Amino acid sequence: MKKLLLTLSLALVIIVTGCKPGSGNKAIMVDDNFMVPDVADVVLYQVNPRVFAPSNSLQAVLERLDSIQDLGVNMLWIMPIYPIGLEKTKNSPYSVRNYTAVAPEFGTVDDLRALVNACHERGMGLILDWVANHTAWDNEWLKQHPEWYTQDSTGSIIYPPGTDWTDVADLNYDNKDMRKAMIGAMRFWVDSVGVDGFRCDVADQVPADFWTECISDLRAAAKPRKLIMLAEGANVDNFTAGFDLNYAWDFMRAIAEVMKGDAKVKKLIDVDKDEYKNLERGKYKLRFTTNHDESTKATPVKLYGGVRASMAAFVATTMLHGGMLVYGSQEVGYPEPINFFKYVPVNWNANPSLREEYKKLISIYNEHPALRSSGTVEAFDDDDNSILCVDRVLNNDNVLVLVNVRDAAHQIDVPPMWTGRTVTDLMSGNEMALGKNISLSPYQYLLLAR
Repeated sequence: MKKLLLTLSLALVIIVTGCKPGSGNKAIMVDDNFMVPDVADVVLYQVNPRVFAPSNSLQAVLERLDSIQDLGVNMLWIMPIYPIGLEKTKNSPYSVRNYTAVAPEFGTVDDLRALVNACHERGMGLILDWVANHTAWDNEWLKQHPEWYTQDSTGSIIYPPGTDWTDVADLNYDNKDMRKAMIGAMRFWVDSVGVDGFRCDVADQVPADFWTECISDLRAAAKPRKLIMLAEGANVDNFTAGFDLNYAWDFMRAIAEVMKGDAKVKKLIDVDKDEYKNLERGKYKLRFTTNHDESTKATPVKLYGGVRASMAAFVATTMLHGGMLVYGSQEVGYPEPINFFKYVPVNWNANPSLREEYKKLISIYNEHPALRSSGTVEAFDDDDNSILCVDRVLNNDNVLVLVNVRDAAHQIDVPPMWTGRTVTDLMSGNEMALGKNISLSPYQYLLLAR
């Protein structure tokens, strides 16, 4: 009888907590009442733990969570927090030694649980960075299952072909057992920690049929909760496989060219149309002016030619067709490259006026659904090819986006449906009457509502 009662009690623990007995995981309650925002409404904030603290950085992120939320973001993407490979190491967080553990540098699994729960309490979601293409050379998988890895003609395991990623070993997706183990590792974080999805590294180098199986399994296991799945990829099959968003790489390259004067502003409209022309309803492109890869080379302030140019680029990128990403550090105008292979301290109190500007822009983005991914986009020609002019509409919400991408004043004809109207400048709150044309100072932008 005692044995029966013990068995029933243990079963109850498993049902209530979602944890396996003997797993060493503390019991958690996954809040089925918390739902991530609709994909069209996501404002994603990328957390590089190595700019928050040299150790216990998940706790440092938690301590700054109110400040991050204050910006107006509703979803965190945490870069890889798993133990990093020591063999052939470059100290890259994308060299994973153990898929179901947290590196001591960042904290513990319980620290991550605490961060997830704190996000949910604030109405924010959290997605993990997932590295499915390769592992560290000292990952236990390689020792126990060498057949799970790509081998050359001599039987030697190789690093990913066409790369210089010598610190990682390429996984073999022809092996069904490895696929099951990969999905199982991802489910650990959904089931046991309560994460809200994944940003999947180099998704285009992993077979699309794996992602189809994986995403279907994860979503079925998470019900009634919803998951957000972001592919670091550009292939259309990212979406047919089940991803909600993928990277707007072409747009990022286009905005850099336009801001440098190497391309006309019309290129932004052409690239936007091209990126969205084959997307089914409910699928979106993630737009950004920087991320951890780009800021390793140059931060927005340097890449776009100064603070004002970086803000013009941010508005043109995120308000044209939605899909907003903020890389943690750009809101304070961190000026130098950030090498995410090591700790780089960021002064979160620097440039408070710039942070307030980001906060105001994100607030406008959140308050006006026309600016987000579901709104229609109507662009108007600029004879000088210097001002982006886009009319954004969704139902009764209507915003005119004007961005001067040049370091000189320019004038543009006001679209006919806006001519003669009294509008509200959403940044200042002031009303203004529109004539037949409008002049913008260098790198000035306007967000006008009627």
